Amino acid sequence: MKRILLIATGGTIASRPTEDGLKPEISTEEILSYVPEIKDVAEVSCIQLFNIDSTNLYYKHWLAITECIKNNYDEYDGFVVTHGTDTMAYTASAISYLVQNSKKPIVFTGSQKSIYMKDTDARNNLYNAFLYACSPYACLVHIVFEGKIIIGNRARKTRTKSYNAFSSVDFPEVGVIRDGRIIMYITEYVEKFYPDFYFDLDHKVFVYKIIPGDDFSALWLIKDKFDALVLESFGAGNLPLYENNALVKYLRDWTTSGKTVVVTTQVPYEGSDMCVYETGRTFKNETGIIEAYDMTLESVVSKLMWILAITREQKEVEELFYKPVQKDII
Repeated sequence: MKRILLIATGGTIASRPTEDGLKPEISTEEILSYVPEIKDVAEVSCIQLFNIDSTNLYYKHWLAITECIKNNYDEYDGFVVTHGTDTMAYTASAISYLVQNSKKPIVFTGSQKSIYMKDTDARNNLYNAFLYACSPYACLVHIVFEGKIIIGNRARKTRTKSYNAFSSVDFPEVGVIRDGRIIMYITEYVEKFYPDFYFDLDHKVFVYKIIPGDDFSALWLIKDKFDALVLESFGAGNLPLYENNALVKYLRDWTTSGKTVVVTTQVPYEGSDMCVYETGRTFKNETGIIEAYDMTLESVVSKLMWILAITREQKEVEELFYKPVQKDII
């Protein structure tokens, strides 16, 4: 029987009603008590790393999760991380960069309703997460949710209330779990015996959503406070070419100052292709930006934080950004 470490971080799965709304208060031991079948699947140990709403979870917590996995890596065959759904895709993406080439699975799961409720999705999700973590196919970083096995840096929360909360964006689910049976569509393999761990992030990444008629003056105001800018464009990577070409000037100013600018799209699926229209090609040719193509926003943000902690040299940043990590970019 495999030894799996449960790392609890809070979230809805661990929440109880309070006067101020749902709040994470349920311990790891109580969480496991609701799914006694897990003891037939794995030998489980627990760490309550923190117990917070995932809305309050950010880059310093990603580093704490990484350190916890590193400190316990030799003792366990895999890891299950319980996490709130709101920022789970960000955390799973970040861990895919902070813990690369792991032969041992790192499986994120959570729920849309607390595990103490009768009609919850939590118990099934938790059981499936352990089932997958113990399977011979499991490795690397994934989210297991509502029977789906999704690559961590391909996941996005696409529904706020439904049990079917997560989607795999522009890449197939690698497998599904049905009635306790794991069906793999894509088999992943890791050659390295020991993963590559990273323990530093540059969190000075700003995400800016373009809206029609914007004068973009905010980009001038924030430039000195951030090391990278992620622009959420229209359509296939199109950015406005208004009469004064203000955005071209602002982006050129960012990149000539040694800052990194990445253009992604506001459209949920099918990614960017900035060479299709003049309103994309002009920016790509004249401003020194990087294009996100089919990467998720969560992946773009966390990958930039990882890269900029390694190097600020623009050519090296671009090379690392376009180097695939667990199928984050195709």
